[in-house]
Amino acid sequence: MALLNVEDLKVYFHTRNGVVKAVDGISFSVDRGETFAIIGESGSGKSVACYSMLGLIPKPPGRIEGGSARFNDQDLLTLSESQLRKVRGKGISIIFQDPMTSLNPFLKIGEQLIEPLLLHTDMSRKQAWQKATELLLEVGIKDAEKRMNAWPFEFSGGMRQRVMIAMALITEPDIIIADEPTTALDVTVQAQILKLLKELQVRRNIGVIFISHDLSVVADIADNIAVMQQGKIVEQGSRDSIFKEASHPYTQKLLAAVPDSEKVPTALDGEQAIVEVQDLCVYFGSEKHGNQVRAVDKVSLRVERGEILGLVGESGSGKSTLGRAILRLVNPSHGKILFEGQDITELKAAQLKPLRRHMQMIFQDPYASLNPRMTVYDTLAEPLLLHNIANKKTLDAEVFKLMDSVGLARENVLRYPHEFSGGQRQRIAIGRAVATKPNFIVADEPVSALDVTIQAQILDLLLELVERFDLTMLFVSHDLGVVRYLSDRILVMKHGELVEAGTAHDIFSNPQQDYTRSLLEAIPGKSLLLGEVGSVGGPDR
Repeated sequence: MALLNVEDLKVYFHTRNGVVKAVDGISFSVDRGETFAIIGESGSGKSVACYSMLGLIPKPPGRIEGGSARFNDQDLLTLSESQLRKVRGKGISIIFQDPMTSLNPFLKIGEQLIEPLLLHTDMSRKQAWQKATELLLEVGIKDAEKRMNAWPFEFSGGMRQRVMIAMALITEPDIIIADEPTTALDVTVQAQILKLLKELQVRRNIGVIFISHDLSVVADIADNIAVMQQGKIVEQGSRDSIFKEASHPYTQKLLAAVPDSEKVPTALDGEQAIVEVQDLCVYFGSEKHGNQVRAVDKVSLRVERGEILGLVGESGSGKSTLGRAILRLVNPSHGKILFEGQDITELKAAQLKPLRRHMQMIFQDPYASLNPRMTVYDTLAEPLLLHNIANKKTLDAEVFKLMDSVGLARENVLRYPHEFSGGQRQRIAIGRAVATKPNFIVADEPVSALDVTIQAQILDLLLELVERFDLTMLFVSHDLGVVRYLSDRILVMKHGELVEAGTAHDIFSNPQQDYTRSLLEAIPGKSLLLGEVGSVGGPDR
């Protein structure tokens, strides 16, 4: 008998604008020791389906309209709040997507870990503390006794996620719901977390529901998969059947959107490099006080006119700092930056202003980089007016032209950022960056937080704009699959230094450095990325 059996689950949200069928009659089961993955784009109903079983959706406007979810001979949908509290954390635990917002910043790690034990068991505080310390060691956190007294901000993203896994395991539940647990992590840290989760699952014989939009991750860990679209499960089966014999057009679309090819390198004419960096250093802190961080350390590189140069490495490797330093958004400590042959290393803000038209940036999080008080019109008009590209008479036409070029509907011109999806907001940010018709753009992780299909659209948009506007781009990312698809050449960065460079083919087929090999080994779903899982009947992108 299945550990969890869900039948015809329906969850609707009743809003002023009508009824949203977030989950519309889905059925699935999870066995002990099984990893059951639910995949689909944002808004498909993945998380709502799982959270609703534990009473974690807002009521109102959310309402469970029908179905059953049987766990340990109980229908979870019929339990009272007090009964559900006994199930949550004890029988079924959740690993949330963002550990920094899930952990209480005002409580030390140890206090948060022992809370479920004190709530659900008869353990004394001393016994709970000992068990929590042992569990921190089990999930790979060294100096566990010391770290129990640390605050959440003192942990890295990967370490915080390990804490969340420990918190989910501490009451020895039967099922863990892992909701996008590796989305914000580097490829190597992601690989460690997925391996850890699998090892703990096997060791403890736990059922895992793994919610994700990342097919590469799911290809590595899932036993069975359900594909959700607009509240419905449109396809369900074993991992191999989904990846090798997908029959539903939506599943085929998801698989076709995974970047799985190398870009044919752009033919360069050998002219003067548009950007040249010589022994660039960016240091933070003070060597005298012993807190100096060498974010960028003696880096030299050339960005040839017309190419897309990929820059990869883990968080903290210095990628983003290097990109910002090249644009003089961060002041260099030493070295030289040449832009179109001009030394811009020591230029003041007023001297840099006329150059800003020709060098732009696309930031990682468009929700943070777009002004929430400015409409799309205002956002796109600002650089046009600032650099005298348009006047009052021509402004409307130029703004609409930009919206057309990045695939935004003109009728949305007076909307604000919060009224758009993540992919649409990134299109606005890209439109702002290309508004001045720059020669050079630094794109800093522009697709890291997007669904695979939206990511594919943005990548293709960038390629199209590079060709249409004759752009040169430094593309910063920790996702080697994306960089492989987009870049002519790839630079690998570690601890502030460049450790390897080459074409995408060279880097992937014959890496020279152990660090590069470790990055490649950590790529989730390598067989999917390299086209080895099997052919899919979907359209080629």
